[in-house]
Amino acid sequence: MSTSKTEPGGTAAIASRTVSESRTVTHFRKPEKSFWQIWNMSFGFLGIQFGWGLQMANMSAIYEYLGARADQIPILWLAAPLTGMIIQPIIGHASDRTWGPLGRRRPYFLTGAILSSLMLVFMPNASALWMAAGMLWILDASINVSMEPFRAFVADLLPEGQRTSGFAMQSLFIGLGAVVASVLPWVLTNWFHMQQAAGDTRAVPTVTRLSFYMGAAAFFGAVMWTILTTKEYPPEDLEAFRQAKAQKTGLGANAREILTAIAEMPETMRRLGPVQLCTWLGLFCMWLYFPVAVAHNIFGASDTHSPQYQAGVQWGGNCFAVYSFVCFLFSFALPGLARRLGRKHTHTLCLLCGAAGLMSVMMIHNKYTLLLTMVGVGIAWASTLSMPYAVLAASLPPARTGVYMGIFNFFIVTPEILASLFFGWIMIHLLGNNRMYAVVAGGVFMLIAAALMQRVKDPRTLSVQDA
Repeated sequence: MSTSKTEPGGTAAIASRTVSESRTVTHFRKPEKSFWQIWNMSFGFLGIQFGWGLQMANMSAIYEYLGARADQIPILWLAAPLTGMIIQPIIGHASDRTWGPLGRRRPYFLTGAILSSLMLVFMPNASALWMAAGMLWILDASINVSMEPFRAFVADLLPEGQRTSGFAMQSLFIGLGAVVASVLPWVLTNWFHMQQAAGDTRAVPTVTRLSFYMGAAAFFGAVMWTILTTKEYPPEDLEAFRQAKAQKTGLGANAREILTAIAEMPETMRRLGPVQLCTWLGLFCMWLYFPVAVAHNIFGASDTHSPQYQAGVQWGGNCFAVYSFVCFLFSFALPGLARRLGRKHTHTLCLLCGAAGLMSVMMIHNKYTLLLTMVGVGIAWASTLSMPYAVLAASLPPARTGVYMGIFNFFIVTPEILASLFFGWIMIHLLGNNRMYAVVAGGVFMLIAAALMQRVKDPRTLSVQDA
């Protein structure tokens, strides 16, 4: 475990001292962090991605196990984006105004980890569609409680020159966690030969349930690592912080602050919004339909309880593991590539790779060749998890970092809500319930996002000292 060599109160961290209203306020320059300090502060994302990865690779299949049709799947996913839209700004605003024994963001890491781990245990034991949808709602709310403060955590602790590396490290752990989460059911089936026990009539297979249980342990353990190894900086003027918090209490005051922040949204954030909207609409199309598309279109399964269907869904999880592994590897290259091309052009190029990967799946009928399409998706995924946040963080006022990171989530959940509400109609009337067509549509949306990224202005030139 690594600790900072220069604490906030040390002389090396002090940039200047100013006097305001007869009170001395100390302004700190954030000290640069070592590789292992950035590693520790980002490690919790490994566990968070276990939750997301298991959910993305298995929830559509769980719904179909419980009797859902293809056109019903989008509306059953509606809980996830609605929860994010409500929870993330509230948690971001609350964490901006929190300071206690665990610091500012870490109390939310811990609360979300406990609730998420419990839901990961309960989720695969759902016995009806309504029950699974309700548990997904609670699971998503809990994951959001942990995840949103992690974005602000990097901006809190790292100087501008290291933020790209910090968000890239988060991408690394997201990729690594998703690799294991996505491939886990296949590994348990093919390496450990786990099968449904005789007399077990539960709809969700044993290997899926075991995967969720293991994910619960990983989620809690990884988040606890970050909580125990990384300290936060207190507000520069703690007394003024407490007074400001006391003056703005109550639901109405907090809601007004969030609405004011939306009205005063930085221009960079306004232009990044449409990029995120199209990117995540494309990703959501893939997550909704890719595993079941592989089962139906590549493995030829027509019965959700057939061996071909389960094998197809597991292979879809393997494909997700490939793009997550590519995300893990490509995260090492992202900071250097961003230094050479700039963050805007780097993200544009990566989105084009993702669009090519998703749009090419329609021409593939071999399950092994299908893995190659995921290389482009993994490149786009790594960039999506880091470049927009690195660009955004440079444009945000420090006192509102948490709430703006939460508001930025609107541009992620809005397309997911639209897809949940209307993509079922599109599946029936335009795509003939062909799940693979939906995946290709995701590639088209990502192509549009790449074009929109060229409108974004990075507010700061990337420091050549970014490590």
